[in-house]
Amino acid sequence: MRYWLMKSEPSDVSVDDLAALPGQTVAWYGVRNYQARNFMRDQMKVGDKVFFYHSSCERPGIAGLAEVARPAYPDRTQFDPENKYFDPKATAESPRWFNVDVRLVRKTRLLSIKELRQHPELANMRVLQKGNRLSITPVDPGEWAFIMTFL
Repeated sequence: MRYWLMKSEPSDVSVDDLAALPGQTVAWYGVRNYQARNFMRDQMKVGDKVFFYHSSCERPGIAGLAEVARPAYPDRTQFDPENKYFDPKATAESPRWFNVDVRLVRKTRLLSIKELRQHPELANMRVLQKGNRLSITPVDPGEWAFIMTFL
């Protein structure tokens, strides 16, 4: 089992939106970074644990716990010319972009990025690295265990 941090803008899909969905699952669509895509496509497995992270908002931080519920499959938004994630180079025979489905485990208190930065134990966490903009990053098992003591 692996551990991940997955960012979502709450204006798009928040932890509360996920909690309201049937089956409390959502396709993690719209990822258009090759490294993040490769994490989903090549490394994520059903049952992997996820920190659901709110980004690009007033108080960014971990807002919930989730798990990978379905392995990678082609992101349908890449094929829709009306969608902002459309990719004219993608074809059904050769998709470029993938997503996984994520299932909510539980909503947590918001553990803000400011609070995460206060702990030297998390100094190497990718989300805290200067210039990191990846929407999906692996989380070290030790970092996961440390953060879980606060949730």
